[in-house]
Amino acid sequence: MVLATEDTTFPGSYYLYRMQDILGQAIADYQAGQRRTRLWILPSYGPREQMPVRVYFRSPSEMSELEHIALGACTGHILDAGAGAGSHALYLQQQGRKVTALDISPLNCAAMKERGVTDVRKGDLLKWKGRRFDTVLLLMNGIGITGSIQGLKDFLATAPNLLKPGGQLLFDSSDIAYLYEKNPVAGRRYYGEVDYQYSYRGQVSGLFSWLYIDSKRLRKIARATGWHCDELYREDSGQYLMRLTR
Repeated sequence: MVLATEDTTFPGSYYLYRMQDILGQAIADYQAGQRRTRLWILPSYGPREQMPVRVYFRSPSEMSELEHIALGACTGHILDAGAGAGSHALYLQQQGRKVTALDISPLNCAAMKERGVTDVRKGDLLKWKGRRFDTVLLLMNGIGITGSIQGLKDFLATAPNLLKPGGQLLFDSSDIAYLYEKNPVAGRRYYGEVDYQYSYRGQVSGLFSWLYIDSKRLRKIARATGWHCDELYREDSGQYLMRLTR
């Protein structure tokens, strides 16, 4: 069994700038009305999978219960990190919330501005040195940008610098052990550390790493780096929403 093509936990645009911004190009084309070309995910765990670009443009009525709970849990000034086409930022903005949308892709940033997101910043969350926020929101498995268990530990060690006193990290992830029921992962690598490439219009991105973290291991790592975990929601599929506070 592989991740469903309508699953919203696929990786965002981080890391793709290493060779070419393929996801950003797909989002820009969709925004411009070019919607016939397919975007493909090339994962290390199995055959290629189609990624519907429309997922990045879904309306609030199309968002999952997990997403609505996460958006409702946001407080204060919100940083929507890895904002993609800006659907979450746009919804928060329409609700009168103060939100900054951050993405490393200039094409994604342009699409968000065109859609009406008022505060858009181009940048890399892992290198952010700007203002602090009350909430850092990482949906669509945005915590995956850390790439590995060590990357997650490094991020959680420095993430307090992103937050105001009393601030929170909100993100979703999942346990993907089911992908390896028939083919156990070899070696010492954690099974949630996955390699991906994107393919679109004859172009293939550079290889990048993405992390899916099971909640038990996440809690252990969070405690070791000074965070308190609250699981706010869990889907039947195992996808969960976690809030981290100091």
